Amino acid sequence: MTDREQYTPGPASEAQVRKDGEKWTLILVRELRHSPEKVWQALIDPAHLREWAPFEADGSLGTVGATVKLTWVGTSAPLETRVTRADAAKVLEYSDIRWELEGFGGGTRLTLWHNINRRFISMGAAGWHISFDVLDRLLSGTPLVRGEAMKSGWQRLNAEYALLFGIEPPNWQPKAAQK
Repeated sequence: MTDREQYTPGPASEAQVRKDGEKWTLILVRELRHSPEKVWQALIDPAHLREWAPFEADGSLGTVGATVKLTWVGTSAPLETRVTRADAAKVLEYSDIRWELEGFGGGTRLTLWHNINRRFISMGAAGWHISFDVLDRLLSGTPLVRGEAMKSGWQRLNAEYALLFGIEPPNWQPKAAQK
């Protein structure tokens, strides 16, 4: 499959930024056509995460207290994180990320809360937007290659989210989108 011919991300949407002092939180919402239980497995299972998330995990994120090393795409050093909440198919928290899953119309409304440096907020939104698309396609049985998908519209999304958030878009792109 040539992902660039078959995949173009939709416009920036369902996102907001909250600021509390120096802390910035990116909030993205996506409605998926899959059950909360199926989405939950994709959020906690290292094999699933490797296919769609912007990081790889060396263990399951499904148990409170578990310590897992996350290696973010484009970095070589893993970051150790601890799972602080894991309410199966409802809420997952680790590091600076919180996931909420809600059954909705036969599928799942997935909400991501990601505390992120202000300089990277539009880039993070663009990356998560594409990651959500890759997740949806993976769960539907028509997977995209994560790195290839990032080459399809990431720059446009980065600019759209920057405009949506009222910030200047950074002049940088992830390694996966540079090739």
